[in-house]
Amino acid sequence: MKTIFKSTLLLAAAGLSLFTSCKDDNESNPTLAQPTQFVLNEIAVNGNVDLEKSSTVTLTWSQPTPYNDFNTPVVPTYWVEVSPTGAFTQAFDANAEDNTGADFFTLDETYSSGKSVEVNTETLNRSLLQLCGWTETTVPALQQVSFRVKSAIRDASFKEYSTIYSNVVTLNTVPYYMELKPADPEIWWLIGADIADGSWGGDVGKCVIPMQPIEGAEYDKKTGQGEIQWIGYLAGNGFKLRGALDDNWAAQIGQGDAGFLKNDGGSSDIKVAEPGVYKITLNTAELAKVEDKGSTTALKVEKYDGTPAVFSGMAIAGSFNDWGDMLMTPCSTGWENHDWYVTASFEAGAEVKVKQADSWDFNRGGTFVNYAQGMYVYGVANGDNLVIEEEGTYMVMFNDITGFIRFIRQ
Repeated sequence: MKTIFKSTLLLAAAGLSLFTSCKDDNESNPTLAQPTQFVLNEIAVNGNVDLEKSSTVTLTWSQPTPYNDFNTPVVPTYWVEVSPTGAFTQAFDANAEDNTGADFFTLDETYSSGKSVEVNTETLNRSLLQLCGWTETTVPALQQVSFRVKSAIRDASFKEYSTIYSNVVTLNTVPYYMELKPADPEIWWLIGADIADGSWGGDVGKCVIPMQPIEGAEYDKKTGQGEIQWIGYLAGNGFKLRGALDDNWAAQIGQGDAGFLKNDGGSSDIKVAEPGVYKITLNTAELAKVEDKGSTTALKVEKYDGTPAVFSGMAIAGSFNDWGDMLMTPCSTGWENHDWYVTASFEAGAEVKVKQADSWDFNRGGTFVNYAQGMYVYGVANGDNLVIEEEGTYMVMFNDITGFIRFIRQ
């Protein structure tokens, strides 16, 4: 398997030396120099920020004092927290049934530098709605929002140490009402020597394949957790699962001695006993209950019951290209392939279908479900043309066993 945790291996080594001591070599090892504060700069805006008409708010802050007295490059992680009260006493918990008393929200995105970061105003507005419980008629004309930044270092298992907070700065905003849609199904990614081109690279389609929500399954409205799946060919070379492609492998599942392991960078690749078509299912709600480096039964890898057709080519066709074939690229190039992808641009109102190359004997259509990054549908044979509501460029992904079609906005 390709080397992972490149940036965290140094952190793990630094963390080991920071939190252990030895009388014989204590003077030669780096020691933790705990910072006590850092400065979040005043937000440089004139007047009130209309959250609906603007796109981002820029935050900058000074770097804390180095976290050890030898200036070893231990890079802290930063989180932006927002509060309508400025108190910062109780965090909003998306998994909690009752958030009474919550007065601040920690935004999902993390940063490794504070020179200049952009906070999305739609995310900010949604956070305020969740915290304050505003309805369409109770959204205030003006809301002061307080910001602070949390800084911490994380070891190889992503436990946080030496947490400190910046000062608080405020910003006058004009919030707006928006429907708080249920969370999108939580999706994990397949990567490895058995997946796509087998390179362990990060390119979607070419190197990694997203798992799929299951048709008719229910997902937690707050977290999007539930059961997801992928069906395809595994040659026995090995693979892993990743929770995100931009988290430096913080969320992953690999093989342990006694089963599958969650968030253990030392876990082995998952390998099937013999080549064939397999069904992989993951219950993300059950996985969330497992501690890091713990064994989990939330993942299942089972031989697929059936013999799916193997296609030599797949295409998309529609009003955007006079219903001619735009060929899709097979994800898996060294063994039996059942996943395809292509990137195309569409006007609003364009109609499209996924079909077998040079034939309409196999085609899939239907009605899209919108999600944060685009649209998806479990395509049905000879179904309705898929209608593109929003103009743009999309990566189209298709699994010819399940019929799942995903449009990812680029």
